[in-house]
Amino acid sequence: MKRPGFIERHHLWTESQKEASEKIKAVVKQQNLLLIRTAWSDQHGIVRSKSLLAQAFLNALENGMPISTGTFLFDTGGAIVFNPFVKGGSLDMPLMTGAPNLVAVPDPHTFKILPWAKRTGFILCDEYFQNGQPMPLSSRGILRQSLVELSQRGLKHIVGLEVEWYLAKLEDPMLALANVGSSGKPGEPAKVSAVEHSFQYLLESHNPEIHDLLRLLAENFVEMELPLRSVENEGGVGQFEFTFDPIDALEAADTMMIFRMATKQICRQQGYIASFMCRPGLQGGSSNGWHLHQSLVDLTTGENAFISVNSQTFISDLCNHFIGGLLKHANAACVFTNPTINGYKRFKPNSLAPDRAGWGWENRGAMIRLQGGFDDPTTHIENRVGEPAANPYLYIASQLISGLDGVDRQIDPGSPTEEPYTTKSPVLPKSLPEAISDLSQSELFSQKMGQQFINFIIKMKQNEINRFLESVGDQPPEVYLKQVTSWEQREYFELF
Repeated sequence: MKRPGFIERHHLWTESQKEASEKIKAVVKQQNLLLIRTAWSDQHGIVRSKSLLAQAFLNALENGMPISTGTFLFDTGGAIVFNPFVKGGSLDMPLMTGAPNLVAVPDPHTFKILPWAKRTGFILCDEYFQNGQPMPLSSRGILRQSLVELSQRGLKHIVGLEVEWYLAKLEDPMLALANVGSSGKPGEPAKVSAVEHSFQYLLESHNPEIHDLLRLLAENFVEMELPLRSVENEGGVGQFEFTFDPIDALEAADTMMIFRMATKQICRQQGYIASFMCRPGLQGGSSNGWHLHQSLVDLTTGENAFISVNSQTFISDLCNHFIGGLLKHANAACVFTNPTINGYKRFKPNSLAPDRAGWGWENRGAMIRLQGGFDDPTTHIENRVGEPAANPYLYIASQLISGLDGVDRQIDPGSPTEEPYTTKSPVLPKSLPEAISDLSQSELFSQKMGQQFINFIIKMKQNEINRFLESVGDQPPEVYLKQVTSWEQREYFELF
């Protein structure tokens, strides 16, 4: 009798995933796929992957795929933060000693065929130790755990993505050996040129300059069944915004991962660079934001739990307290919503980005923008704080953790503001070190994400901060916290 595979032995799939796996096996054969990119998210929200031949992939659908712990050891610049060759792997985790293999278990619900890559499939995975225990540093695992808690409350999280990014024409990839960099010292960023002329928000006449590439992106996303909703030209030169229909939270996080990966790869094939860096060092550039639209749905009734049934109030008590939690924990959550040094250069008054933790009805200057109201089934909140380089799993998990704490403690968010940049609401962190300080003092995130993970992410980010501070030398903070430095452009422009 055949021994059950790793996935079956440890009961890691639902019946729905088992059924989807059988369909994938048939598709791999019917489509004569050569390679399947078997992928996972690192702590930065970057896709890491191995390409498996078809037979090896079919085996991974039973036994998972062995992967190195290496991707958990590096910061955004590829600098090694943790030494795996000491007891506990520098992480106080015995199972990480010696850089052992993990097991990446494919999630059949994420399988795609990549239209731009001949005979190639793609699938996202969850990470486990070899004994079947979940890997506690897995960002997808952290979101999944948050969703389990939400489900136990009889609710589900619905999320809509609104993402800004930059497109530039590649002129010189800067691939001379002198320019490629090394571990902890990213190489020179590619030289690029603009794809359109001057700042003109939503200008129709700009479409002919870039329509063919935008059409190609849309065609690929539709073929992959990503829930693309709209494509528009934003404020900066070469800045675009793509929005996606509201979907379940885990699917939304997976969609963001695939969307960023696909956009970068398709654009590069066509001779362009797509960047999700928050504020690229480009002439005429504006900051990119990632606005997270969200609501909660009652699992029993299927109704929007944010809707007020009282004509005297805009929103339900649940929604009100959820907003209270988001505002209460906004500064600590910034490590997850705005995880890069560059991301804090977006927080400016009167800029369509928030600079403090407040809320308002249909107010694009507030951190939390309420849309809808009494008896409106589309009622939801839009958190405008995030940057598009954020790890989708940690960004969304931070919303649930913060919001549900507000519900449990019945936190009052106060009255909505009409003047978001002058209200007395708490000011958001002005830098990543400030956000790290706030997170280190948060009992809530330590409890919900695990102290082990919080220690891990703080040390990871502190290493990134130290390299940045070394690069700016004796410059005063009022200089390097306002302008985009060459270090940031090297670190983030092509990575994100």
